[in-house]
Amino acid sequence: MQTIITCLLVFLGLISAFGQETKSVLFIGNSYIYYNDMPETLKNIALSMGDNVIHDSSAPGGATLQGHSTNQTTLQKIMQGNWNYVVLQEQSQRPALSLQLVQTNVFPFASTLNNLINQNNPCVETVFYTTWGRKNGDSSNCANFPAVCTYEGMDNLLTERYNTMAVDNNAIVSPVGPVWRYIRTNYPTIELYDPDESHPSAAGSYAAACAFYTAIFRKNPLSITFNGGLSAVQAQQIRQAVKVVLFDALLNWKIGSYDPNSNFSFSTSNNVVNFTNLSTNATTYSWDFGDGNSSTATNPSHSYTATGNYTVVLSATKCGMTKTKSIVVPISSLNNLSHALEKVQIYPNPFDNHLIIKNINVALKAISFYNVLGHKIDVLIDKNANDMVLYTSNLSSGFYYVVITDEYSNQTKQKVIKL
Repeated sequence: MQTIITCLLVFLGLISAFGQETKSVLFIGNSYIYYNDMPETLKNIALSMGDNVIHDSSAPGGATLQGHSTNQTTLQKIMQGNWNYVVLQEQSQRPALSLQLVQTNVFPFASTLNNLINQNNPCVETVFYTTWGRKNGDSSNCANFPAVCTYEGMDNLLTERYNTMAVDNNAIVSPVGPVWRYIRTNYPTIELYDPDESHPSAAGSYAAACAFYTAIFRKNPLSITFNGGLSAVQAQQIRQAVKVVLFDALLNWKIGSYDPNSNFSFSTSNNVVNFTNLSTNATTYSWDFGDGNSSTATNPSHSYTATGNYTVVLSATKCGMTKTKSIVVPISSLNNLSHALEKVQIYPNPFDNHLIIKNINVALKAISFYNVLGHKIDVLIDKNANDMVLYTSNLSSGFYYVVITDEYSNQTKQKVIKL
């Protein structure tokens, strides 16, 4: 029994080690990333939740997005591919400076890097790392740009500019700065700053890692059990801040905005249903018409053979993520034209100089005449009431096909012989 228990514990340990979900994350930024080894803290947080993070970084001290755009280490790591998430973090002061400077020296390089990320990682999400205002504002830029003289002013601009970058690049946000602000307001005894009043303390890096975990895995941070060396009380307060700011408002940070969404409408004509795909952000589609038939077309049409209520399901997929939409489609009457086609008589067969088509009491779309090679043959047609006469004296002897198509694209096809 002890052996069985031991094996079970080892098995459960392996599940925890490999994780329920594994995500690969590349961090591009500077010391706000490598201080206190924040990516490793993220990995430990994920492990405590049964998940796994594979991470790498390009984070030279003081680096800017402009510098990263030509940094060969950064570019090689991006082009390595297979990243689920690539994090972009600008130098701590730049996004909070004048709009003209930011539009010239920040936004273009965020887009350059994001474009390269998407080119080399088709299923990636770019994450903009919203950093925080300095503890007492940015004294080095205060004289020339008074908006950053206070923590609040600098922090407001950082949040605004990172949100702009996310929107401009169809990316998501990890709102670490707003989480810090919540902590400063509600748990002021937690020291988030290093003594330099800029870099993160251990608690600040833990807050950042919790925010990244929640942004990437979309799971409630209150369930995290790894405390990162902090007291249980402080760690729980930080996780509460992440829940309120991020987990309870994912869409505020564009998280989920680019997921596939499944939706459709339909129109019916007897038993023929035309479907209009209203899905967004998807690349492939799968339709289940509820009668055993399916389709992968974007906007299919389908003919039902019996009356009833059919649950039609559209699955819209992008990069392994699938969303479904179900709508009940009622079929109250069948298209009797197909039965009418069954009553059509074509004679005589074999024929000589003319061919009669009798009981044409359907809404016709076309009557076509083909030779055995599938080439369409033009013949003179005379319609009289519900009958038609095809004059065929100009045809050579041999086999032909008469194809009658109604307005719902139902067809009857008959082989005939010319003497």
